[in-house]
Amino acid sequence: MKLAGLVPMLAAALLAAPMAAVSQAFPDRPITVVVPYTPGGSVDTVARIVTAQLQKELGQPIIIENKPGASGMIGSEHVARSTPDGYTLLLHASSQIYLPLVDTHAKYDALKDFTPIARIGTVPLLVVTKPDDSINSLKDLQAQAQKSGNHPTWATSGYGTSSHLTEEMLNRDLKLNMQIISYRGAVPQLTDVMAGHVTAAVSPLPGVYPFVKSGKLKALAITSSTRAEKLPDVPTVAESGVPGFDFSSWYGVWGPAGMPDAIVKKLSVAIGKATQAEAARQAFDGMMFTVTDTAPSDLARVQQDEHDKISRLAKEAHIQIK
Repeated sequence: MKLAGLVPMLAAALLAAPMAAVSQAFPDRPITVVVPYTPGGSVDTVARIVTAQLQKELGQPIIIENKPGASGMIGSEHVARSTPDGYTLLLHASSQIYLPLVDTHAKYDALKDFTPIARIGTVPLLVVTKPDDSINSLKDLQAQAQKSGNHPTWATSGYGTSSHLTEEMLNRDLKLNMQIISYRGAVPQLTDVMAGHVTAAVSPLPGVYPFVKSGKLKALAITSSTRAEKLPDVPTVAESGVPGFDFSSWYGVWGPAGMPDAIVKKLSVAIGKATQAEAARQAFDGMMFTVTDTAPSDLARVQQDEHDKISRLAKEAHIQIK
C-alpha cells in the first residue's frame, strides 16, 4: 500500500483510539440523571427504581437531579446542552417528545438534539377527583361540565405532558370545555385536586396510584384499552363514553446528541438488566408498569411514531402554547 493511502487510515486510527479507550473505561465516575420534574411524581418514581439497580450494574453512584420548570423543558434543555460523554442523562416520560410539538417556547428538537438510549416501559393514566366529590364517573363529570353555571377544571402536571394531552382529548371527545390549569409536576397537581381547588386530573399510575390506594383520590376511569388488574372496578375511558380510546405514558432515557455508540450500548444493556432486577420488577408490578425492550432502536422507533401521532393531534385539536 502506498504511503498516501496509509495517512488517512493512520489518522482515523489515532482519532478512534482515545474514543475506544474512553468507551471501555466508562463509567469511571458518578453519573447524573436529570429528572425534569419535582420529586414524588411518576417520572421521579420510575427514575429512583431504575437508578437504584443501574448503579449496581455500572459500579458507580448515580445522582438524581430534579430540575423542574417549564413543563419539563428546563431539565431537557440542560441535558441537550451537556457534554455527550454519558455522564449527564435525562430520564423523562413521553412528554419529552410531545412538548416541543405544542409549545412555541421549546428551545430544543426532541428528535435531533438527543441520543435515544433506552425505553423503560409504559403505563396507563387515571382520571381522578377528590373522594367526597359527587362525581363518580366520567359521565358525571361530563354532566357537571355541561350544566349551565358550572365551571369544573382540570389540573395537569404541565403543558405538553401526557396528562395535558389526555385532558385535551377528553375535552374534545366528551365536549367538556374544562379549563386546564398547569402545575410544576404531579405532586402539586394532585394536591390541589385533593384539596378541592381543582375538579379533576389525569395522571400516570406510578405517581397517582398510591393516593387512590390510600383513599385520598377517587379514580373515575383508566386510559388503557382494558381495566387494570389492581383496579378492577375502575372502567376504561372507552367504556365511559369514548369508544376506542387508548393512551399510555411511556418512559425513556436520553443523552445529548452525539454520544459514542459504545457508551450508548453499554448504558442500554445495563438499563435493561436494571429493569429486570427482582426489586425493580416488584416495584413496577405494584404500580402496573409494563417494562419494555430497552434497545436504543426501540426508543428511536417509538419516539418517531409518537412524534408523528401527536403532531397530527396538535393540529386537529388546535393545541398550541404561546
